[in-house]
Amino acid sequence: MARRYGLRVRAILAFHQSGAGPHDPLWIPLPQWVLEEMDKLPDLSYTDRYQRRNKEYISLGCDLLPILKGRSPMQAYSDFMRSFRDAFREYLGAIVTEVQIGMGPGGELRYPSCPTEKLNQPGISSELGEFQCYDKFMQASLSARAQLIGMQDWGNGGPAGTDGSRQNPEETSFFRADGGCWNSPYGRFFLEWYSGMLLLHGERLCMVADAVFSGTGVTIAGKVSGIHWHYYTCSHPSELTAGYYNTLLRNGYLPITQMFARYKAALCCSYFDLRDEERNNSKSSPEGTLRQLMVAAKMCNLPLNGENSMTRLDDTSLNQVVRSSRLYSGGTSATSFSFNYVRMNKSLFEFHNWNRFTKFVRQMSDARTFLARLEFRRGQQYLSSMSVVWVVSRACAYT
Repeated sequence: MARRYGLRVRAILAFHQSGAGPHDPLWIPLPQWVLEEMDKLPDLSYTDRYQRRNKEYISLGCDLLPILKGRSPMQAYSDFMRSFRDAFREYLGAIVTEVQIGMGPGGELRYPSCPTEKLNQPGISSELGEFQCYDKFMQASLSARAQLIGMQDWGNGGPAGTDGSRQNPEETSFFRADGGCWNSPYGRFFLEWYSGMLLLHGERLCMVADAVFSGTGVTIAGKVSGIHWHYYTCSHPSELTAGYYNTLLRNGYLPITQMFARYKAALCCSYFDLRDEERNNSKSSPEGTLRQLMVAAKMCNLPLNGENSMTRLDDTSLNQVVRSSRLYSGGTSATSFSFNYVRMNKSLFEFHNWNRFTKFVRQMSDARTFLARLEFRRGQQYLSSMSVVWVVSRACAYT
C-alpha cells in the first residue's frame, strides 16, 4: 500500500515491552520464552536498590551472555534484524528507507529509571529516578571497574543518598548542588561507568544493525529520551539515573551523537510539541533539553527525526512543532530533518482537528517554512533536506 501511494516506511524494531500492563490496549509484553528465563533468573531484569525488578527490557549487563536458551540478547537482536532484512529485501532502500532499532525501555537508549508509562505523561513525572545497577551482572561489571582502578570499595553497589522517589534534588546528599556526591571523585567514577555501559550497549546495537543493513540503502536510527524535568539544576538527576551523564559541568549528549555518527545513524527524539511555559516544575525545560540534543546532533552532522510526545491537535501544540523543527532544519546546513507524527487516534478526523492537521502538514512539507534565506552556489539552489514521514511500521522483535 505504501508503494502504491508513493509513501515511505520507517520500520521500528521493538525489543521492549509496550504498554503499562494487561489493562492497557497497547499492551505487548516481552515474549513468553524470554519472561520464562527472567523468572528462572531474576537478574536478567533491571533492578534498583530496593530490589524492584523491571521487565520492560533485558538488562544490558548480560548483553553478551548466552542466557536466552543458548543465545545472548545481542544474538537474538541480530537474528531478528537479519530475518527482517531477508523478508523485506525487495522494499529496502526504496519503500522502507529507515529502520529504527529499539535500544531500551520504550525503544529508547536509556535505563528504566522511571517506568515508561510515567515518562509518557509529561508534566506528571518529576521523580529523580533510581539507578538500575543492582542485578548481579551490572554489579559484577561495577566491581571489576572499581578493582581496575584500585578502589574496590567503590564497587559495592550504587551511590547512597539518592532517594529517587523525591522530586527535589536538594533533599538528597548525592544530587544536591552544594557538596553533592555527584561531583566527587566517587560520583564521577560511578556516573562514567553507568553512562559508559549504556553507550556500549548502544554501540553494540549500532554495530550489529550497520552490518546487517549495509548495502541495502536503508538508514539505521536510534532514539534518545527527552528527560527534562530537572534540566535547570546543577546535577540533572533524572538524566543521570536514566544513563545520560549530562550536568551543568558536562555535555552528556555529545558522546551519544558521536557514537551514532560513527555508524551514520539517524537520531530520533521526542518532545517537539512541549513548551517551557506549560511546565508544572520550574526546574524543567523540555525546550532546553531538545535544544541541547539538537546542537549535539548538528555538531556530528546527524540526520534528525522529530516526534510529538502527546496526542494534541490544538494550534499551540502544532505551532510549537513547527518552531522546534526550524531550529534544526533552518538555514543552509546539509543536516537532514524529518518529523513523524505519532499517537494518532480517531479524534484526528474530527472536522476542526482535521483542518488544523492538514494545515500543519502543509507547513511541515513546505521548505519555505524553514528556510529564512537560500544559499546560491554556482547558480545552484541548495535546500536543507526536509521530509515528513507518515507511515510507520512496528515489528515485534521476538515473534
